[in-house]
Amino acid sequence: MTSKLRAPKVCPVCGEDVPRAALACPECGADHTSGWREDAEAYDAVDLPDEDFDYEEFVKQEFGSSRRPAIKRVWWVTAILLIAAFIAIYFYAAH
Repeated sequence: MTSKLRAPKVCPVCGEDVPRAALACPECGADHTSGWREDAEAYDAVDLPDEDFDYEEFVKQEFGSSRRPAIKRVWWVTAILLIAAFIAIYFYAAH
């Protein structure tokens, strides 16, 4: 006679609540053959960073420098001249 396997209260794979008579996690589909352990009672949060986690270093590694590249002065001057030209053309065409 085999003993009936019980589902854990919280899925150890995704951390969602599992109904008492469930055969698998309703959220991620994990079950006794694909990821539940006999001693699984709580979500162990395996993917959390260590205590000495440096957020600034993480952002720098993932996204590069946190500083946006500066727009060169020549582009600012070009933009201002174009705006001034469009305004002049608008007023000249209105006459």
